[in-house]
Amino acid sequence: MYGMDDEGLFEQLFKLLQSSGPVNWKLAREVTRSLAGPATPIEPAVAEEYRELARVADVRINSVVDLPSPSPRELNPTDRATWAAENQQSFRILVEPLADKLSGMTPPGSIPGLDDAGGMEAMLAPLGPALLGIQAGTMVGFMSHRALGQFDTGIPAMDHDRPYVIVPNLDDFAVDHGIDHRQIRLWGALHEVAFHRIMAVEWLRGRFISLVEAFYASVEIDTSDLLGKLGAMNDPDEIQRMLGAGDADASSLISASSDPERLAELQAFTAFIEGYGDRLVRVAGAELLPTIARIEDAYATRRTEPNQAEQFLQQFAGLSLERRRAKDAAQFCDEVVDRWGHDALERVWDDPSNMPRLAELTDPIGWAARVMLDETAFGEGLDVTDIEPSADDDEDDSATEE
Repeated sequence: MYGMDDEGLFEQLFKLLQSSGPVNWKLAREVTRSLAGPATPIEPAVAEEYRELARVADVRINSVVDLPSPSPRELNPTDRATWAAENQQSFRILVEPLADKLSGMTPPGSIPGLDDAGGMEAMLAPLGPALLGIQAGTMVGFMSHRALGQFDTGIPAMDHDRPYVIVPNLDDFAVDHGIDHRQIRLWGALHEVAFHRIMAVEWLRGRFISLVEAFYASVEIDTSDLLGKLGAMNDPDEIQRMLGAGDADASSLISASSDPERLAELQAFTAFIEGYGDRLVRVAGAELLPTIARIEDAYATRRTEPNQAEQFLQQFAGLSLERRRAKDAAQFCDEVVDRWGHDALERVWDDPSNMPRLAELTDPIGWAARVMLDETAFGEGLDVTDIEPSADDDEDDSATEE
């Protein structure tokens, strides 16, 4: 991939590994470019169709939700390579916290198979940023083949809040499930507009950042596995494999574990955002999309299918999003609205503490008991007699009687 021969290997490697920050973004771009493939410009007529559908979607979303409107951003229909290039650092929040974890992990003599003759270990000092660059590049490269749009990664992007649709991925989605392309395009536009609106909630990004920081504070890196892979970097063939291969095993140079409680908090957050957004798309698109039920079923199935992007994220950061939980979250939203009305569901956006916890996604009554029984906060909106005891409450009462 990089034309490294044995004679000039270490000189070229040294240049490639240079980085002035915690992540080698130059290397990340190279890896992403190799995985995303060449740019394929979108036909102007197709791009204009998507933009027109986005304008329709905006009107529909405005009619069914009271969330504040974000700054107007035109939908950007794009290809995989362009999306990947423009979002290279958008997911840096998933990579940069590992920099501190890696620092100081490779003291002299710690890398198997290398001695300090010729300054080899000094040459490999930038390996931490380089490893993270490979991680970041691989993650975004895999995402470019999987995501249908900017808000279909399961993780909010930090830099780009402009709605995108990745046209070839949506086309493949339509073909794979035998659904009319125009229906899929309208659904894709609705999806991006809906999530763009959700992510404009004032405190949402700050809450996500705090959850990610707490999660990464609990992450522990498998140093024995890492040092073994570093030791293999004196083999030209191994370097070619790590930098150029398009499979998760070759590029997952870091493996990690995390605190289940911190992970559950992050899973609850991402699942609720996705589930709420799914319901918003369904409500807004019901009159325009005769195939909405088929699309929802296909999309739910797609979330449960193994894919390289999520497997890689779980491997190197211990972060398993379990996007299947979005279905639980959508059902949670439906039940809250059915029982207590739309205004009750919208209370989630009043304060970060009102977001459902992971267990509450399948226990809306438990969520209501925690969030809505505070009469000083809720005023006259909820009659406490509307709250039925949950199954857990019944079990506790039985135990007390015994």
